[in-house]
Amino acid sequence: MSKLEDYANKYQCVRFERRDGILQMTLHTDGQSLRWGFGPHGELPEAFHDVGGDRDNRVVILTGTGPEFSGPRATPGTSSFPTRPPAERIDRIHWEGRHLLMRLLEIEVPVISAINGPAWRHSEIPLLGDIVLAADTAQFQDSAHFPSDVVPGDGMHIVMPLLLGFNRGRYYLLTGQTLDAKQALELGLVAEVLPPDQLMARAWELAEGLTKKPTLALRYTRLMLTEYLRRQMHDLLGYGLGMELLALIEKPEGP
Repeated sequence: MSKLEDYANKYQCVRFERRDGILQMTLHTDGQSLRWGFGPHGELPEAFHDVGGDRDNRVVILTGTGPEFSGPRATPGTSSFPTRPPAERIDRIHWEGRHLLMRLLEIEVPVISAINGPAWRHSEIPLLGDIVLAADTAQFQDSAHFPSDVVPGDGMHIVMPLLLGFNRGRYYLLTGQTLDAKQALELGLVAEVLPPDQLMARAWELAEGLTKKPTLALRYTRLMLTEYLRRQMHDLLGYGLGMELLALIEKPEGP
């Protein structure tokens, strides 16, 4: 079991605040919008593990900082991996990638995602929330993978076909399609679209409503609603990461 005081200041890319059993996780990089990289990739599996192990958390709100939820957006024609990482880095990517999404899904209380702006990198993380809200400035693109010459195996190969439908999900991943907040609502990726200045108030309103429910009803409903997702991750996440990393043999060796 973990306690908030043990992890409140543990991570560089997450701020925590809790009120009446509602834990808000705010992702950031130096107080600004999250810049994806090896830092968040390594910290978030541990952060989700700590949050999931804290029995005082009854609802979790996941959000970002500033104008973007996560970035940067890839520059066309550039690669996320211009050179082949060394073996120890590949092993770390595989371990962290598997635990990142599994530990998010192992949080045993409802998760509300409040997507404050474009999610260019790893949009599957907030889209795995039980209730997904988005600012009307939000956009979604898997810019870290196929547009950047990387196999989209970081869980995107599971989440996007599940959410968008098999054919539409494959189109999204292979073309680098960008979806705006209105399209995301129409396609069922998000449940509500709000002006940015109303986003967090709505997230907290929903969270406060959920905390009125009995604790075991909250926990076991979350477990039930995420069981299928956990099974899909268990069966396919490691395989997708393996394909992603295996394709890096085409890259020249790094320093």
